[in-house]
Amino acid sequence: QVQLVESGGGLVQPGGSLRLSCVVSRSIFSIYSMGWYRQAPGKQRELVAIITSDGSISHADSVKGRFTISRNNTKNTMYLQLTSLKPEDTAVYYCNVRFSRTGSGSWGQGTRVTVSS
Repeated sequence: QVQLVESGGGLVQPGGSLRLSCVVSRSIFSIYSMGWYRQAPGKQRELVAIITSDGSISHADSVKGRFTISRNNTKNTMYLQLTSLKPEDTAVYYCNVRFSRTGSGSWGQGTRVTVSS
């Protein structure tokens, strides 16, 4: 059973920055995909950014130019750098890792990001 532990969330003012981390309990060298999702109150969970097995990276249009996904294979850790935060970025952020193309993969417990003045 793969375990994922997120950290780095918190309360930040509009325009501020945060860095989220997701530590995975096994090597992420050969992932099928790994990504960050978020779920705002009353809304469905949405994809924020993803890295695929071929190294391709994509970000949702709503965060493009403000958020950056990255990984450190030696630390089995995935990151999401959040900058220029807006109130509409307020959500619980989840990391997801898949090691095969089947199944939904493993999820972290979520870390809450609140953007408010």
